[in-house]
Amino acid sequence: MEWQAKWIKPSIDMGDICPTFKKEFQVSEKIKNATLTITALGVYETRINGSRAGEFILAPGWTSYRKRLQYQIYDVTDLLVGEENLLQVTVGKGWYRSRMPGWEGSEVQSELQQNPAGILAQLHITYENGNEETIISDETWTTVESNVRFSEIYDGETYDASFQSEGETAASIFDGPTDTLIAQQGEEIREQERISAACIFTTPCGETVVDFGQEVTGYVEIEVDAKAGDEVLLSHAEVMDQNGNFYTENYRSAKAQLHYICKDGHQTYKPKLTFFGFRYIRIDKFPDAVSAAKPENFTAVVVHSQMKRTGSLRCSNPLMNKLFDNIIWGQKGNFVDVPTDCPQRDERLGWTGDAQVFIRTACLNYDVEKFFTKWLGDMAADQPDDGQVGHVIPNILDDPGSSAAWADAAAICPWELYLAYGNSDILKAQFQCMKKWIGYITTHTKDQHLWTGGVHFGDWLGLDAPDGSYKGSSREDFIASAFYAYSTSLVIKAGKVLGEDVTEYETLYDGIVSAFRNAYPVYKTQTECVLAVYFKLAPDCQAAADQLAELVKNCGRQLQTGFVGTPYLLHVLSDYGYSQLAYDLLLRENYPSWLYPITKGATTIWEHWDGIKENGEFWSKDMNSYNHYAYGSVADWVYGVAAGIKPIEECPGYQKVRIAPIPDKRLDWLEATLDTRHGMIRSGWKIEDALWRYEIETPVDAEIVIDGNEYSVEKGRYIFYSKIQ
Repeated sequence: MEWQAKWIKPSIDMGDICPTFKKEFQVSEKIKNATLTITALGVYETRINGSRAGEFILAPGWTSYRKRLQYQIYDVTDLLVGEENLLQVTVGKGWYRSRMPGWEGSEVQSELQQNPAGILAQLHITYENGNEETIISDETWTTVESNVRFSEIYDGETYDASFQSEGETAASIFDGPTDTLIAQQGEEIREQERISAACIFTTPCGETVVDFGQEVTGYVEIEVDAKAGDEVLLSHAEVMDQNGNFYTENYRSAKAQLHYICKDGHQTYKPKLTFFGFRYIRIDKFPDAVSAAKPENFTAVVVHSQMKRTGSLRCSNPLMNKLFDNIIWGQKGNFVDVPTDCPQRDERLGWTGDAQVFIRTACLNYDVEKFFTKWLGDMAADQPDDGQVGHVIPNILDDPGSSAAWADAAAICPWELYLAYGNSDILKAQFQCMKKWIGYITTHTKDQHLWTGGVHFGDWLGLDAPDGSYKGSSREDFIASAFYAYSTSLVIKAGKVLGEDVTEYETLYDGIVSAFRNAYPVYKTQTECVLAVYFKLAPDCQAAADQLAELVKNCGRQLQTGFVGTPYLLHVLSDYGYSQLAYDLLLRENYPSWLYPITKGATTIWEHWDGIKENGEFWSKDMNSYNHYAYGSVADWVYGVAAGIKPIEECPGYQKVRIAPIPDKRLDWLEATLDTRHGMIRSGWKIEDALWRYEIETPVDAEIVIDGNEYSVEKGRYIFYSKIQ
């Protein structure tokens, strides 16, 4: 891309007011095509002659801005009408320049905040006669105060529809980033769905609240008849408290408010430059009176990255189906350009741990190859020479350390993408990042071939955590050393795919396994058993799996795992002869379980197993998100074990597939579908005439395993039967 345009900013400081950049231009010849190439320091909305250019919400998205800033190219041919034309760009602070309420000490964000609201834009016009013209951002543009009087990611937006700007000032040229510009790499963020308000009710303390019936990420569109100066003020929330009152304490310092000042007449409005995570809105102000508000005045607009749905799960259990739906909603709500931990409170960061535990499920539910390729590009860009990987990507935190299981996303995520889509380019792009990460561990441990020392998150939110701790009881050095081994094994696998010499890493891996077995001959928790088995570190994996099964049974057939152990728990049980016990955990309705939140009204996945306790009290105020997708990773077990659909490592991307379903008679039927690069895979089973009836469809050669019997088949549709045990 050859840029002729110059970075421009307002010539006067507008404070929190979002500026609009304007350029009037004439078109006197017939247009063949016109393209707008644009980016901004902040998030922008572009209009040409009053019509929006493109569908990208919150463009240019969120990247590691100091290293990578995306630009977009829009076909705007149809927006140029007549001779006189007007190009307008409104810029909000977005991720680039918003304060980070929960992390105000971040040097990175403080640095970015010092930058002005700026744009870089050029409009290239090709005429029917062959002539060309380029209109660029420069000092001929003007700036005005927009109707957006305030907009930040966490605090919300204020829009004054009655505001009239008093005059324009010339834009100023400044030295903005040029060598960091990259073409759009990730999926566009777009409006995806619209949800009508389910009801309006009055809380016990007299507040008026709208319930949309579903927790979403996006914003509310208001439709109202009003007079100039009338106000609509909305606050957002995920849940009601145990008394039925509006609850926002878990948003922490994020204000999450929408403030709209009306013009005369009938009008609609939706935020332009921010988003929220919510199910409920409280109507704090409304024309005439709060009591005048009606459900039809409000529509929730769902926003997330543009991803193709690829997988589906359904079964005979309604609670399980709700769980599947909640997992989907959790992914949609947190895949807003980066894989965030949550979409609502003063965080919304690309936590690496959440991403890696969920990535296999993410690849099954949606086509996320492009989404994660962009995010991993930011990871590589943010990685310093010593190989450290931040807790969050983009890395806006000042913490120089790395945590096991979180930073291991550097190795796990590229490998899972390769398995899901069969594209070795992701391994090639990330291989240096993967190797550097192993190098970081090797040079930052206290003990050779183990990862000891450092600060880790441990088995985050594990239920066996000591009082006053968010970390489970599993030993941090144990977890760290286990992931050291696992990530090293993935570097070896990736290197072999790429034809690289990995002898050094094979020697290292052997040393890690030997040291691990010597250092940790005994496993003390469910998570320790899980990691030792799943990562093939135990000298006797069956014995360790047996121990895990006993630990689960001895505490009432319930899990005690947190973020680290939970993704692999059911896999270890089913792989070593305890499928029924895995189903016990999956189908359990009492706390702790995947289904318990559903009994409490959950419409997404919770951060904590008992975010709402049996008595209606909250688990905590400061660490209690109700849209946190990590525990939704259980879906990959349902796809891969219950329905049995698994990729074959030697044939990545489902070039060939293994289908080995394991039914359970507590379910009458179950079906999974997966739309791969090679076609649709279907695997289902049901009870029929006192037998299991399996219906399997494969678009490629497959290994089908039914009740221990293996069949090699070509593409096609197959029916099998087996006895119900």
